[in-house]
Amino acid sequence: MIGIIGAMSQEVANLKEAMSSVEVKSMAGMEFYRGIIGGREAVVVRSGIGKVNAAVCSQILVDHYGVTAIINTGIAGSLRNEINIGDIVLSRDTLQHDMDATGFGYPLGVIPQMEQSVFRGDERLISLARECCAAVVPEIGVHVGRVVSGDQFVSDKAKKAWLTENFDGFCTEMEGAAIAQTAWLNQVPFLIIRAISDKADDSAEMDYEVFEKQAIEHSVKLVKALLEKMD
Repeated sequence: MIGIIGAMSQEVANLKEAMSSVEVKSMAGMEFYRGIIGGREAVVVRSGIGKVNAAVCSQILVDHYGVTAIINTGIAGSLRNEINIGDIVLSRDTLQHDMDATGFGYPLGVIPQMEQSVFRGDERLISLARECCAAVVPEIGVHVGRVVSGDQFVSDKAKKAWLTENFDGFCTEMEGAAIAQTAWLNQVPFLIIRAISDKADDSAEMDYEVFEKQAIEHSVKLVKALLEKMD
């Protein structure tokens, strides 16, 4: 069974429309929709926004549903000039940009007393997702790189520059690294899929409103195709 987490209501609504044999269960204030998409058994859920919501949601998918992989769809701000609004970023790896234990001598982004602070996406899922992107959204750019997460909406050039300089990120958002860490702790393969809705700079608030719908459509198309291809 595949766990699919969306942060936004419309992402989940679009996926639910494609689902058959639906069973619904409420846990931790979240609605988990279990059914069939693309011939595969899956659970679709909206985690809510932020790292805590995302981590709680991921652990429920592992503990209650026994998922064998987690796919997280969503939107993000681009951190690179070559990554344009509408493009998709697939997680080569993820980290938390707001993890700061430098006062204890740790580098930025390093989680104290953890073996790992950078969590790698599943190579097979990345490869399948690239194939699916070429098939269902060939008009957009697809990038494999680092997703950096923190509990903040990045909308100024100075913060964007700081993220790029310190973490070499491809995009920034608010859930992916928490989902990745939870998956890693439970030894479950994962993939974070981010459609770019803004440039994470002073234009971000305006761009987000305009391009959110388009970004969600791209993510949903990709997830449906990916489920059909997975063994």
